[in-house]
Amino acid sequence: MNKRSLVSAARWSCVGIAVLLLSGCNLELLSPKGDIGMQEKSLILIATGLMLLVVVPVIAMTLIFAWRYRASNTKATYAPKWSHSTAIEAVVWTIPCIIIAILGTITWRTTHALDPYKPLDHQTKPITIQAVSMDWKWAFIYPDYGVASVNELAIPTNVPVHFEITSDSVMNAFFIPQLGSQIYAMAGMKTQLNLIANQPGTYAGLSSNYSGAGFSDMHFTAIATSQQGFEDWIKKAKASSVKLDDQAYHALTQPSEKVPVSYYGNVKPGMFDSIINQYMGDMSMDKIGTTPAQASAIPSHNDHAKASE
Repeated sequence: MNKRSLVSAARWSCVGIAVLLLSGCNLELLSPKGDIGMQEKSLILIATGLMLLVVVPVIAMTLIFAWRYRASNTKATYAPKWSHSTAIEAVVWTIPCIIIAILGTITWRTTHALDPYKPLDHQTKPITIQAVSMDWKWAFIYPDYGVASVNELAIPTNVPVHFEITSDSVMNAFFIPQLGSQIYAMAGMKTQLNLIANQPGTYAGLSSNYSGAGFSDMHFTAIATSQQGFEDWIKKAKASSVKLDDQAYHALTQPSEKVPVSYYGNVKPGMFDSIINQYMGDMSMDKIGTTPAQASAIPSHNDHAKASE
């Protein structure tokens, strides 16, 4: 193989690899529509660029060395006893150490700046949305408006959103890629996330943690709209005659797949807290994923201990 053929093969190999890597990716993560997402995109690009300072030269040198020291190249220097070069050692250790130091500094700063629990610095009062993951759907409660929805949420643009997140089943992870930051949802626990949408649009939301048979269809839609559009969405939810009480919630927790969007015009006060508190008396794994009524029917560890006595 001559030099021209080798270069051509390397070029087309790179193109092929790029096509394979990007063919199944819509790059939502690199098309952010919120401030948090934009900062995370910047962090990804900076970190990737710094790592490429090592990766690209290594790939290039691998190809150059393979060509230069090929068996047919009689002009290459033959040095079987060569074992050390101070200049090479200085380069291969100093540059990576500098890059790691820079990456460590950036990571330290952004870890604190992008803390999901940290309220956003904004002049507008945030709205609160309580998200509950189930098998295999998402329920969203708006405590300030007394409404709820399944597999759809609406938020006003340029208004901070404070998410309170839990699970009524196995562990899941709440993620809206174009707005940024995923965080886990766990039974009996409340995690928090602060996001903002700077542009109106309809964004895909999902669970990014495998949770069983219906996981692949566990999606929801996040609608970022104007303040008027948000108020209209709240009115549409309020128009629903269905109430999210204990009975309706019990029906909702039953495993189901590809659940259509639905609305609840009235929500029992304290519903989100009761979902969390149902596990607080006994955190045995047998009770995770059950409703309060189901959980009370399962013997606790204390019950087993008393029976053995």
